[in-house]
Amino acid sequence: MAYIERAVAKIVKQRAETSKCILITGARQVGKSTLVKHEFSGYNRANFDDRLTRLQAKEEPGLFFLNNPCPLFIDEVQKESGILEDVKRIVDETDERGLFILSGSQNLELMKGMSESLAGRVSVTELAGLSLREIHGIKFNRHFVPTEEYLREREKELKPYTDLWDTIHRGAYPELYDVERDWQEYYASYVSTYLERDINELILADSITFTKFLTAVAARTGEMLNYANIAGEIGVSEPTVKTWISILERTGIVFLLQPYSASALNRAIKAPKLYFRDTGLACYLTRWLTADALKNSAVAGSMFETFVVSEILKSYTNEGKDYKFSTYYYRGKDKKADGENEIDLVIEENGVLYPVEIKMTGNPKANMGAANPVLDKVKEKQRGMGVILCLIDKKTYLRENLVALPIAYI
Repeated sequence: MAYIERAVAKIVKQRAETSKCILITGARQVGKSTLVKHEFSGYNRANFDDRLTRLQAKEEPGLFFLNNPCPLFIDEVQKESGILEDVKRIVDETDERGLFILSGSQNLELMKGMSESLAGRVSVTELAGLSLREIHGIKFNRHFVPTEEYLREREKELKPYTDLWDTIHRGAYPELYDVERDWQEYYASYVSTYLERDINELILADSITFTKFLTAVAARTGEMLNYANIAGEIGVSEPTVKTWISILERTGIVFLLQPYSASALNRAIKAPKLYFRDTGLACYLTRWLTADALKNSAVAGSMFETFVVSEILKSYTNEGKDYKFSTYYYRGKDKKADGENEIDLVIEENGVLYPVEIKMTGNPKANMGAANPVLDKVKEKQRGMGVILCLIDKKTYLRENLVALPIAYI
């Protein structure tokens, strides 16, 4: 199988030189094991998906480490998080770096175990699916923020994405770019594996009901999260939906974009927006079976927005940065407007708020950034360059502080 070089590999290697223990998080099949296999070929390997390996680690940890000496890569470590106490003991007994690489696909359980056992001893890195930059071999590796400096540097490695809708429909799992794998068969297998390996351990529900839930959530990607609406559609309680959404979030299936709130924006809506992390999986669950059908469908706009948000998040994680306290959306009413103002994405960096609109159009208009001045009410922050990410073919300034950008700039 051909290996697609991952942008975050350099970051992980640097952290292996300075940290005793590294944790790589991410959904199943995004390439965590493949990354370690290719970039850390000298490490011993243990996979806690294997029950016998897991049993030995639980009942005879001393024997486990004799059979699996450092440097050691432990995959799906959350399945036997008790081993973290033994990892802590080993790393505390030496000054050697790069002793352990741990990976797993259940972020909440992993972070809880790390905070209890390895606080201050582990460097955490998130791996997402393939980005457009990785698919097209672009080496530029800075997170998206629409400053003049970023745009200038990004322009040195611009490539047009002529197959954008094919990529949106295919999704970002590496295996789909490595072999001629049937798209429907791959995602059917993915959903089955996800339900059997991860979800059965976390919920008490039959797979049919949970699959209906997955489909209902996929149909709402790019929308504000409404628990009651989903509960009514699939016939379960609202608390159950909240629990299941939490499971999707911590297993890397969805991302909840939080609303931007400040004291000056006290009329802002407080509910998060929900995005699937992989548009291919969302297309499979909602039965959009070809790229052309998707492109011309009623959900094309929300799927396009989902894809763009996901690419921006990848630009953060591939640089080893956390996006959770830098990315928001805004929707609310201010005193000068009759209806609601909405900004698809607000990027905060160094005290500056950058409003980003995501539009499936090749003909952007200046009024698409009409809501941006609402951010001027946040007195302790500055408003930066506004952006419309769209299907235009070149960078075009619509106002002095508003620019339309092709997706290639992400």
